[in-house]
Amino acid sequence: MTEQHDPLAREQAALDARAALPIAPGLASLDDKIAGVLGGRTASALQKAFGMVTMADLLAHYPRRYAKRGELTALSDLPLGENVTIVGQVTEARERSMKTRRGSIVEITISDGTAFVKLTFFNQKWRLETLRPGVRGIFSGKITDYKGSLQLAHPHFAPFETDLDDDPFGIDSGDEAKRWSETPIPIYPATNQVTSAEIASIMRTALDAIGFIPDPVPAELRREKSLLEQARALEAIHRPERDGDWLGARRTLRFTEAFVLQAALLQKRARSRTEPATPRVPKPGGLLERFDAALPFRLTGDQDTVGAEIARDLAASSPMNRLVQGEVGSGKTIVALRAMLAVADSGGQSALLAPTEVLASQHLRSIVRALGPDLAAELVPTLLTGQQGAAERRKATLRAVSGQARIVVGTHALISDSVEFYDLGLVVVDEQHRFGVDQRDALRLKGRQPHVLVLTATPIPRTVAMTVFGDLDVSVIAELPAGRPGIESFIVPLAIKPAWEGQIWRRLTEELALGRQGFVVCPAIEPKQIEEGEELESDADAGSAAPLASVVNVLAALRALPSLQGRRIEPLHGRMSGEEKEATMIAFAAGEIDVLVATTVIEVGVDVPNASMMVVLDADRFGVSQLHQLRGRVGRGGVPGLCLLVTRAVPESVGLARVEAVAATLDGFELAQVDLELRREGNVLGGMQSGGHSSLRLLRVAFDGELILDARRAVEGIIDEDPELREHHGLADAVARRLDEASREFLSKN
Repeated sequence: MTEQHDPLAREQAALDARAALPIAPGLASLDDKIAGVLGGRTASALQKAFGMVTMADLLAHYPRRYAKRGELTALSDLPLGENVTIVGQVTEARERSMKTRRGSIVEITISDGTAFVKLTFFNQKWRLETLRPGVRGIFSGKITDYKGSLQLAHPHFAPFETDLDDDPFGIDSGDEAKRWSETPIPIYPATNQVTSAEIASIMRTALDAIGFIPDPVPAELRREKSLLEQARALEAIHRPERDGDWLGARRTLRFTEAFVLQAALLQKRARSRTEPATPRVPKPGGLLERFDAALPFRLTGDQDTVGAEIARDLAASSPMNRLVQGEVGSGKTIVALRAMLAVADSGGQSALLAPTEVLASQHLRSIVRALGPDLAAELVPTLLTGQQGAAERRKATLRAVSGQARIVVGTHALISDSVEFYDLGLVVVDEQHRFGVDQRDALRLKGRQPHVLVLTATPIPRTVAMTVFGDLDVSVIAELPAGRPGIESFIVPLAIKPAWEGQIWRRLTEELALGRQGFVVCPAIEPKQIEEGEELESDADAGSAAPLASVVNVLAALRALPSLQGRRIEPLHGRMSGEEKEATMIAFAAGEIDVLVATTVIEVGVDVPNASMMVVLDADRFGVSQLHQLRGRVGRGGVPGLCLLVTRAVPESVGLARVEAVAATLDGFELAQVDLELRREGNVLGGMQSGGHSSLRLLRVAFDGELILDARRAVEGIIDEDPELREHHGLADAVARRLDEASREFLSKN
């Protein structure tokens, strides 16, 4: 269809024509659409490549580094298979005929003085005119290996043009040449479709077009922190004249980012505290008091402290929103159960949301055992999962809606439309990182502003807690109950010591001979099958072509070992039915199964005191926190734990670094910091809270902890005095602008 007959093409052409008119400098705003300022084609390319829509999105696309015309990129360090932007100098240019078909290839060699990269162009002889020996510029493309040489095929190229006067002998030409050669050249995150040089050109036009830029940071605070104005910082980071410009701009914009983010989180917390909630105070001589009197052990100091914080929150007329993080085996469940009893004392119900059926069933058994027969009969703890039979599920939902069940434990089935509660007073979310925001919110909305208690056995670094959970009050249980025998961890490096494989199973045989039990964890169910929902780490540098260990293969191999004949070895994984998983866990807890060959469905919550040995196969394929959680399944009773981390990862690989970090310490908070530095912080304003992608621009929670804390302190006073930011328009605009619709929804529900 021609443009004349295509209405969409006509509309686009009209938009481009309007945008092509001279832009009146200083009239565009941060909230203007890119299309209306720079044209539809530019806007379309930027949106497709980076998701940009507004001028604020564009200007927040900061350079990732800076080059200089007088400096060259270290070509020997270029990563194969990745898109790169490099500064180089042409050393050779030639044309040769193709051997197998008509046409020619132009081959250009660029260098940094020590290494070389070849540029190839097919049937583009005119390249010899612009890429002459001695020319310097920026080259962008995917780096490949061609017959042992680094190569860029059809790269994008932007030469360095001089801004010097036509008179080369002018009195200032030396100073001008020096300034030209030392001016920082911004190198932007780019794609094949939108190169760094193109982004730099777009950014220059945008800066010329933009008008007034409101400042999120109040003037007095800027002076106190020696920060630049927002407009000056944006100009300096995109068009620096010297290194000091962009360094100062980054400092300002990094603080501003932390300041705006903390304002959003603290504003959300302030708003939640204005909502009415039913105070939940335990009765004298009631359920909680009777439970405490019957406890066969003393609570740890941390459990007492956190319990008091929760009790104070529950007694308030605004809803509790508290995160309790603690070490593996630190007793978070008892703390949560005491909160449930306080709510039950006031006539309310509690719902505990667990990520898997195995963990939900384990929680129910633990709660019933801890309560004892009399309290359990009064509270009627009830299990509700998606794989229950129709009759059993109907009975569970009736207990919930009638109020008979004061404690309901379940999986995502709790949030289905058919499940209602009589008086839901407390929502407990276990292992919160395993749930989406919508799932947690759907359960909260089944009550009238219920209190919310979020649990995690994955310790969270302080900076992440401030950044991701800044609207929650955070409690920490780091102290472990007395009498734990401890866990020893060892790496089994099969890439270096393949003969050690047999010793793994000999050691397992020894543990079983002592009357103990063991886990063997695999990353896959079947050969080349990763269990759905698992958060395995990708590790291209693992260096092994061996297939992943799978439950199916390992189960068969162990059953065939002469030393394990007569032992009951059973599988456990996510593709088994709920009844099968439940029966298997009950049998394992009762000592009827010697070895479980499992996936990470046993990662959290599984509590079998007689289990003493954990073998994690292909340990480099798991994250740091996963390995720490898996290790925590042993050493929970009166017998010492042993964890063997088996890996084929090669030395100095990222996968082996994770395994070595876990083997080196049992401190979950130290490992959480290592995990953060290896994985980065994830999208802190969205549902994804781990992995490489981050919604942060310059801020890095792994390294900017003090800055985040400083920004939080600075903004707390503002939010306390002006929670709706009516007197702080620049900050209010920045919060609204920073949080897109999905991010606002996340914060409103979190």
